[in-house]
Amino acid sequence: MISLQVFYEGNVQGIGFRWSVRHVAKGFDVTGWVRNLLDGRVELQVKGEEDEVRAFLEAVTESELRAHIRKQTENKLEKPLTARGFEIRHD
Repeated sequence: MISLQVFYEGNVQGIGFRWSVRHVAKGFDVTGWVRNLLDGRVELQVKGEEDEVRAFLEAVTESELRAHIRKQTENKLEKPLTARGFEIRHD
């Protein structure tokens, strides 16, 4: 199992980015969440088997969202993510 934090930069707010990421997640065996940040980025945290997580992240970047992503930054989380399902956070 792997837990990752991913930040997306570009034109990623106000375009349905979070909803689209949640929709893509339904096709994969992953858990986690996605939320907007005050600085204009979108943060995603995801947990699952490494090959499933990688396939999910690739599907996000190959979706219609790719035109809006200027930069993607990934960090491994030391503490495993605890989540059920995949949700949009509003905090």
